[in-house]
Amino acid sequence: MWQDTANQYGASSSHSQYYGQTPQQGVPLQFYAPGPDQGQFYPGSRSSLEGNMGAQVPIGQGGAAPAFGGNIQQQPGGWWTAFGTGGFEGEPPLLEELGINFSHIRAKSMTVLNPLRRVDERIMDDADLAGPLLFFFCFGVLLLLSGKPQFGYIYGFGLLGSISIYTLLNLMSENGIDAYRVVSVLGYCLLPMVGVGAISVVVTLDGILGYVLSLLSIIWCTFAASGIFVAVLRMSDQRLLVAYPVALLYGCFGLLSVFNVGAGSTTR
Repeated sequence: MWQDTANQYGASSSHSQYYGQTPQQGVPLQFYAPGPDQGQFYPGSRSSLEGNMGAQVPIGQGGAAPAFGGNIQQQPGGWWTAFGTGGFEGEPPLLEELGINFSHIRAKSMTVLNPLRRVDERIMDDADLAGPLLFFFCFGVLLLLSGKPQFGYIYGFGLLGSISIYTLLNLMSENGIDAYRVVSVLGYCLLPMVGVGAISVVVTLDGILGYVLSLLSIIWCTFAASGIFVAVLRMSDQRLLVAYPVALLYGCFGLLSVFNVGAGSTTR
């Protein structure tokens, strides 16, 4: 009876091909054995970066892991390249991505310093605020060193003047201009006034010399700014109309460079 029961469960012809085979020596156990026409471990395996899987040898037969082809290029340099401003090869520098381009700042500054030269009408296609903010800050610091702390008046006049000139230019021109470019032009053309502020650190401008220097700087700034606005907006016939409100704005900065506006309120 015991023998019959064993034959009932162990002598089945349908299962004898699985349970009756002895394991082969040297062949690892695996749930899926690839056929002779399949060169990958499992269907849908993806190739390497170069498109080759390399030597596909299962772990256990050769004792070593399979070596995959393809190489990932590493950027030259050490960890200190993360703190540099040059960037990697093929990428723009970090300062340029932040909108700080020293070559453009230099070109626009030279245009302001040489107002008699013909102004390119596409000079403000790359309008930035790095140079204007730098010039405003330098102007305020120089006035501070000369004993005239005028930071609030400088930024206040700059903000109100930029809004006023932006409104007037859009009313006068057919093409129009955005406020970003207006602030950029006015800030770059403040450069002669920064020179007057540097002179005020050494020489007192509350006299004939100061009046002459401030008047010359106002004319210089106005001539340069109106020339750029006229070239960008193509308003060559309306330059005097553009120059008048610009001269009023730079006249306020000229007064700040000569007189100490907040001196009367602090002495009381």
